[in-house]
Order: sequence, then structure tokens, then C-alpha cells
Amino acid sequence: MSGRPTADAVRELAAELDVVGQRLGQHFPRSEPRKRAVEYLRGLLCDVERKNGWQLAERLGEATPYGVQHLLGRADWDADAVRDDLVRYAHHHLADADGVLVVDETGFLKKGTKSAGVQRQYSGTAGRVENCQVGVFLAFAGRHGHALVDRELYLPREWAADDERRKEAGIPQPVAFATKPQHPLGQLRRAWRLGVRAAWVAADAVYGNDGKFRRFLEASRQPYVLAVQSNQQLWDGTARSRVDAVAAGWSAGAWHRASAGAGAKGPRWYDWAVRAFGPVDERGWQLWLLVRRHREKADERAYYLCRGPADTPWRELVRVAGSRRSIEEGFERAKGECGLDEYEVRSWAGWHRHVTLSLFALAVLTVVRNRARRAGGRSKRGRG
Repeated sequence: MSGRPTADAVRELAAELDVVGQRLGQHFPRSEPRKRAVEYLRGLLCDVERKNGWQLAERLGEATPYGVQHLLGRADWDADAVRDDLVRYAHHHLADADGVLVVDETGFLKKGTKSAGVQRQYSGTAGRVENCQVGVFLAFAGRHGHALVDRELYLPREWAADDERRKEAGIPQPVAFATKPQHPLGQLRRAWRLGVRAAWVAADAVYGNDGKFRRFLEASRQPYVLAVQSNQQLWDGTARSRVDAVAAGWSAGAWHRASAGAGAKGPRWYDWAVRAFGPVDERGWQLWLLVRRHREKADERAYYLCRGPADTPWRELVRVAGSRRSIEEGFERAKGECGLDEYEVRSWAGWHRHVTLSLFALAVLTVVRNRARRAGGRSKRGRG
């Protein structure tokens, strides 16, 4: 845990890890990897300098990293089954009728050409094209907190077509090339199958600009607030126009100030404008264009296509648009506190195993911190 946790916090975390360890036991047929997986979670949450194979092995009291490497490589366990358990665990503790499922990606900078899916490609982490792997993630965000609950490694087209590289990295034959907007289709279906219910889905323009992704959400009867690029086309009632051109003619009275949620320095204030387009459909749903404008830089704008119940207040659309920040915070915390990007595995299975355990560690940390915050709130009310 970051900072200097209190003795009570350390005990609470240890107790929750014991509970989670019993939960995970069902996924490990052999006792040795079962025990090592729980200790791996503990290691991911400890204060070692780097959470790689050597340092985690030392944390486990082992002279070499071979046991950790075996856990992430050859041991008999199903990372997808553990992922499903992660979804259930997180939703049990964070369930919220007004919650949001958030889609986003993050990059993992890597050297060489052997790690599964690595190549020179754009990394949002670096803000430029770098040699990296890219993972597509799903998070659940609500009033009780947020957690990353699903993950998939993006396999570039060049990798998907290269049998030799696939074999060397252990990429299963059924895994084919899929565009980034195709990844969250399976992630969302899994979340819904496992009982996750969310009022909205939110995503950035990589996904919002994809018409198939929007149609999938509409066919699934899932309301959404999706960022789109300024050149996204929108039917304005008479013709198709770019969203930036549509919003350019809005009057000064169309704009209202509102917070997109809390940031590191307090509320994130912007000016917002929203307008409905088209008729209300047979479900009672409406399409809106939501625009966010920087308070001091009027030309700095972000655009969102939104679809959901026609009686949705505009401030609710703003809340959902702002919830995208939760997955970015999740990446920061997972990398900073749970070793998400500190793995030294190259294989397909190794990536998914490490990342799944890292996300589970993050969910445990979220649950424990939320429990402590609620207890602190009750204590203050009692004293009052």
C-alpha cells in the first residue's frame, strides 16, 4: 500500500486477502500454485521497489523467481475463470444502480519484439508512438468506488497473421485479429452475463467513433455517453454535418457551467451544452450531442454522442461523461500500487495471468479503503 498505512489498515488488508485467497482456491487444482497466487497478490500490494519476478520471489522468501515464473507461465489455472471471479467480487462490493461501465485502453512500454502483441504503435500512456503492448480494459464506476474488472491484450494485424511469432508467444489459435472497438463487445457481454448492471456505458473517441460499437449498445438496450472526434457526422434534421459544425452555431445561452467530477485539485469545472436530435424512439430513448468547452479556451472542446431515456437530465449526461476519469485513475493506481506494468513475461498467457492478479489486487485495495472510509464517516457522525 502506498504511503504509511496504519496498523489497523494493514490488518484489514491482510484479512481481506485471506477471504479472497479462499475464494481463489477453487481455480487452482494444485496446492502449491494456489498458495503462491495468494502470496503473489500480497506481494503486488506490498512496498517492494519493483514488483517483478525477482523482487516478488524475494518477498515470498524464495531464492529464485522460478516459482513465480511457473505461476504465470506453466501452472494449471484458468486466468479467465479468475477474471470472472474478479467481476463478481468487484460488483458485489461496488454495485450501484447509477453505475457506469467504462471502456479504455492503456499502453505498456516494452523493449524488443518477442512479447506478445508488441510493436511500434500509439500509446496513450506515452502520448506518442512507442514500442509497446496495448491492453483494452473495462471498469465499473459508481458511488462506492471504481475497479478495473476485465482486460484483453490487443493483437495487431501483423501479429495475428504471423504463425511463427504466434507460436513463440503462445497465442491460442482461436485468437484472431480484432479492432480495438471489437474488444469491449465481449467484455460487456461477459459483465452482463455475470450479473453486472450499469445505467450507462462510457468510452473515448476510439470507441465512440465506431458505428458498430454504438449500434451494439443500442441493440443491447444499454444507454451510453461516448466521446467522438470533431469530424464525426451527425444528422441534424436536414443534412449530415460534422459535430463541431453543428455546435459552432449554438448561442451563448446554450452553455452552462458544471463539474465533470472531482479531480486531483478539486471539481473539474467546464462549460457544457447539450441538444437533442431526432424523435424519441419506441423505447422512449433520445439522441443528444453533448459538448464540453474549456472555461478559458473556448476553442478547446470535446464532443459526445449520447443515447438513453428521453427524460435524462443534462447534468446526468455530464456526470457520465466525467466518469471516464475513473478508468484513468484505475490505470494510475494499478501501475503505481499494484505492479500492473512491472511484469517480465512475454507470453500471451503470462500477460493475462499477471494483469488479472494485478486487477484483483487493485479491487481488494479499493474494497478495503472504501470500508475504512465508511467506518471513518460513521465514527465522525457518532462523535457529532
